[in-house]
Parts: sequence; C-alpha cells; structure tokens
Amino acid sequence: MLCYALAVRIVYASSEMAPYAKTGGLADVSAALPKALAARGHEVTCFLPRYGSIPFPPGRFIGSVHVPVDSLHRSAGFYESEPSAGLRVIFVEHPPFFDRSGLYGDAYGDFGDNAFRFAFFCRAVLEFCRSRGYRPDVIHAHDWQTGLLPVYLKAFYGDDPTLHRVPTVFTVHNLAYQGHFSAETLGPLGLPDSLATEDALEWDGHICYMKGGLLFAEMVTTVSPTYAREIQTPEFGQGLEVVVRSRSADLVGILNGVDYQEWDPRHDPHIAAPFDEGDHVGKVACKRALLAEFGLATEPDLPLIGIISRLVYQKGFDLVAAGLEPLLARRLRLVALGTGEPEVEEGLREFARRDPSRFGVRFEYDQSLAHRIEAGADMLLIPSRFEPCGLTQLYSMRYGTIPIVRATGGLVDTVQHFDARAKAGTGFVFEYADLTGLLWAIDEALSAYARPGPWSDLMRRAMTRDFSWGLSAERYEAVYSRDQINV
Repeated sequence: MLCYALAVRIVYASSEMAPYAKTGGLADVSAALPKALAARGHEVTCFLPRYGSIPFPPGRFIGSVHVPVDSLHRSAGFYESEPSAGLRVIFVEHPPFFDRSGLYGDAYGDFGDNAFRFAFFCRAVLEFCRSRGYRPDVIHAHDWQTGLLPVYLKAFYGDDPTLHRVPTVFTVHNLAYQGHFSAETLGPLGLPDSLATEDALEWDGHICYMKGGLLFAEMVTTVSPTYAREIQTPEFGQGLEVVVRSRSADLVGILNGVDYQEWDPRHDPHIAAPFDEGDHVGKVACKRALLAEFGLATEPDLPLIGIISRLVYQKGFDLVAAGLEPLLARRLRLVALGTGEPEVEEGLREFARRDPSRFGVRFEYDQSLAHRIEAGADMLLIPSRFEPCGLTQLYSMRYGTIPIVRATGGLVDTVQHFDARAKAGTGFVFEYADLTGLLWAIDEALSAYARPGPWSDLMRRAMTRDFSWGLSAERYEAVYSRDQINV
C-alpha cells in the first residue's frame, strides 16, 4: 500500500495545458490541478507535446531519448520549464508528429497519424523516466491521448528497476472522445496481438485508447460525482458503460476547481471595472462595455444572457437555434462566443440578422472576451445534453452571472435551483434536454431578474461559492493513497 501523507512525486501526462495548448477544459484542469498539488508540497512533473503553436524553444533543453514507436528510428527531445515551486513542465519535442498548427487535426479533419502521435507521447514519458532513473510515486494520465500510457507501462516496464510497479491513475474528462483506431495499429506500435481482444483494447473491431486507460490503470477518476454515475449507464456511457461498470470499485468522481487567480472580478485585467459580492457597481459598467463591444443597444436595460461554448449538439445549442421565434419574442439580449457545428452557428447567426440590436455572435475563441462576457452578462446559458463537469458555470458564479443549466453531470453537482421563498439556490436548472425545458428555465430567470432584491441576494450567494482547487487536490491525494492503487 502506498501512503502519500508526505510529499510525493507525481508525473502528470496530458495532451493539453493552458496557456501552452488548449482546445477545452482539459487544458485548464491540467494547468490548475498540478499547481494546486505543488502548492500542497508535492513534486509535480507535467508532460506536454511541444506543438507548433508553442514557441520554440519552450524551455531549457535537458536531453533526448530514443522512443520505440513504429518501425522508424524516432527520438524525443525534452525541454523543461519551471513555472512555480515544486512544478515543472517538460515539453516533448518531435517535429514530425507535433510541429503542426493543430493539436488533433486541421480544417480537413483529424490527423491520420494520431494513433502514432499520442502513442509516441505516452512512450516518451515513460522513456524519459526510465532513462533518467526518475521513479514517480504515481503517474496520472488524462483522456484517450494518454490511454496507452498504463498499457505500455504494464506491457514493457514490469521488470524495469525504475518503473516496476509504479501505479497509474487515469482521468476521463469526456468519454465521448475515445481514440478509435484500426486493430492493425497494434503491430507497428510494438504491442502484442493479445491486446486486440474484448477484455483488452478491442472495441467494435477497432482498438480504443480510452478503453486502455480505463482497464489498465489502478484507479480511474472523472470530473464530477454525477458524471461518474452517468457513464455507467447506456444513456451516457458512449458504448463503454460495461467497461466503466467493471471498474466501479475503483472509480471516483472529483469536481474540477477554479483558478481564482485568473477568474476573479476583483482583479481581472480583461474587464471594464472591478467588482465583488458586496458592490455590483463595477458589474453594471462591465455590462455596458460588453453591449458596446457587440454593438448592441444599451437602452432599455434588458437582461443579458451570455454563451461561451463549443456550439455543438452535445452542448445543447441546437435547442437555442430551434428557439429562434420564442426567444426573439422575449425581452432579453444575448451574446454568444464559440465555434462549432455549421447548422448551430447558422441558427445563432439568424438571431443577429433578425435583431442586431439585441443579439450578437462571435464565431471564434477569445479568452479575453470570455472574461468580459462572464463579467458583463447577467446570466450564462449552458443547456448541455451531457456535461462531465463544466467550468464556465463555475466562473460565472464568481462573477455574479447566474447560470442557466440542464440537470446533468457537473452542472447539477454545482448549481442549485433558485428558490425565492427559501432564499436559496445559485442558478436555474431544467430537467429535460428539450426546448420546453430550456424556455421554462429562461423564463424563471427573467422573472427573478425583474425583482432586484432577490436577484441581488442570488448574485451574492453565487459569488461566495468556493470551487477553489485546494479541496479537489486533497481528494486526488486520497485517490493516490487508496488501497486499490496497489499493483
């Protein structure tokens, strides 16, 4: 049994990490959780591919090593940065695989060699540790891109004096993205054919990197307690629910946290004016500035709903597009920021065409603008069909921007429905992913907004909720020390 009451060595492997490389919430978690663990006295070494979007060199060169993936002679170079005490980031350099503008694909779709790119990354992490005699107490891998890491560890390093019996933790951030590749991939990767079976990596005639992480890690975590339960059901299990249920004794749901050094309206450099839970004057200024930025009318003072998201079916924004006529008929304004499926984008674009004084859209991702929407909107809309955790609702509460969410995953774990009579709740929650439920929740929010006293109380309650990373980091420590992490 491993016990981590004292400082321990954690190797943290992820395909994204803010601010270096980001497509979604994985990058934010991979930046904040290691920092929180390091602040608690642990030694955390993060590994990240050196993508083409990351300036070269990304840090101090610390050597290279041969990485035995496919039939070509390949080597990884390693560059080290130390952003804070106890935390270092090691960038894995291999230009043929990573020196590209996209992380996983480009305008033409996913890169055709993703199976090899991320197998190489997993093997490079292990080869770095082996070649330097660096023995971590635990290796923490994330999502399908690192799903082969525990597989490689057990297949090739069982008798290695450095990595023998090092335990792994695998975190599922979104089970919908699984890393499916041809079964013939195993041979070039050097993995035995015995892994191409139903009780190993095989899934529907392919091999599945996500399944590798689920089955071969000692412990499995996901990013909210409700999502941990949901992914064991056919509705949310994405075809892997039986596999997830087989690990139920080793599965833990831990809510993501918020880095309040970045997301705090009291000292946010991106917003028009600072404010806090006791003084909302600055928020009024932020709303006026946001309306002006989108070219929307400032009078009369209508409630402003914000959207910051991938604009896709999973996130439920097809429901918003389908609600064009009833939403146009309501006294509200709306601003949207994100990119996604063409039909969803076109549906939101139609709002702006029909009433450009009340509806504004930006089909891009702009981190600074995301901060300004969080600060300037009155409400934030997140109608997801499924949502492993979600971060925007956590940010919005700190900014007094009341979330309107569907009851799923981390959304229902973090947002409590408003109850004016009981003076309770932090947002508005609807049960079913349909237009009726969405409009009901929006109407509930609009009705509450019309009552300044209860609305101010609601804002204060939301702004004082604490989702800092300290508590989540403590729960990860408990996972690292679980009896079941024995190998």
